[in-house]
Amino acid sequence: MATHQMQLDWIDEQAARMQSLVEQWAHVNSGSYNLGGLNTMHGMLMDEFAVLRGELRSIDLPPAKNIDWAGNESTTPVGDALSIRMRPDAPLRVLLCIHYDTVYSAGHPFQQVTRVDDNTIRGPGVTDAKGGLVILLHALQAFEQSEHASKVGWEVLINPDEEIGSPVSTPLLHEAAKRNHFGMLYEPTLEDGSFAGARRGSGYFTLVVRGRAAHVGRNPDQGRNAIHLLADVIRQVAELNESIPGATISVGKIEGGGAVNVVPDLAICRLNARVDDVETQKKVEAAVREIAETTGALEGFEFFFDGQFYSPPKPLTEQTLAIFDAMKACGEQLDVPVRWRDTGGVCDGNRLAAAGLPNVDTLGARGGGIHSDREFLALDSLVERAKLSALLLLRLADGSWRPDWID
Repeated sequence: MATHQMQLDWIDEQAARMQSLVEQWAHVNSGSYNLGGLNTMHGMLMDEFAVLRGELRSIDLPPAKNIDWAGNESTTPVGDALSIRMRPDAPLRVLLCIHYDTVYSAGHPFQQVTRVDDNTIRGPGVTDAKGGLVILLHALQAFEQSEHASKVGWEVLINPDEEIGSPVSTPLLHEAAKRNHFGMLYEPTLEDGSFAGARRGSGYFTLVVRGRAAHVGRNPDQGRNAIHLLADVIRQVAELNESIPGATISVGKIEGGGAVNVVPDLAICRLNARVDDVETQKKVEAAVREIAETTGALEGFEFFFDGQFYSPPKPLTEQTLAIFDAMKACGEQLDVPVRWRDTGGVCDGNRLAAAGLPNVDTLGARGGGIHSDREFLALDSLVERAKLSALLLLRLADGSWRPDWID
């Protein structure tokens, strides 16, 4: 069996470059709604990924739909996606994905990268997922140096909206899933270094109650208090946590009302639901819809319900286990432990699995504190994880490993 030492040694030589690139990218704020920062980051990615010499293109995306503070449907622009394709007609084809948006807005106080120690930096997006972008890039650069590379086609898809549920890039993910045999996604590993096995599903919903305004002192009976009704709706939603095993439903934001001497005619709540499997997902959807229909039938009120499960549950399938087994063999050569466990988090791996593409979705950097001002990156994981991905692709190309679901 070939060891592919030349390509692995090349990655070792890129350690300083990889660290510098992460810091450079993390200093660009690319919050999901910061269009200027997203455009800057997109341009930097176009420049760096051009070295792969694949078919490189920018993909303009439509605006994301949402419900605004007034309970009305509105749209918000997002950044452009980035696609690179190499040998699309090859008999073996792999999709490599990651996002370049972060959860940190342009006004968030966490904007700078700082050095914690010789092997740790702290900064916005260093692990989720700019470290993953660097790992993906260098793994493919190493792979392309192999004499066997011509046997594998690959496609890179980098999207700007994953942190808000990939509402407009999901069709791109589904299309790419149909063109490839398995997926490699560069979300960070779990904090203990494990990979994500099965993932729960996640849905986002917005409930809007419209009532009737009236003077609280003179004629409260002529009003219809939207906040009072929404409070009852929230109680019913919370009770679903007890009545539907395998579901976790949390109301995360409430809006509404105005002057306190006015019967409020508008109340909005936004909730997130997590489920273990597709059957539980269907039960949650049906239960929330029934609550909405019952509430909307009350005299003097209007009820608007919006949302869906953007990330269906991702089970740990035999095909995914086969990829993990191949990774474990690579890890043994590299002295990198490969283990996995289930998680409640979601990512684009859920969406690709729902489209029928087996995938491993935590091939990115080791670190922790993601989605907080404590986010940190273990610098040695950049080389470690790039070598793991490169070796998996190299073994696919030289015939050492071939997934049994590929004809």
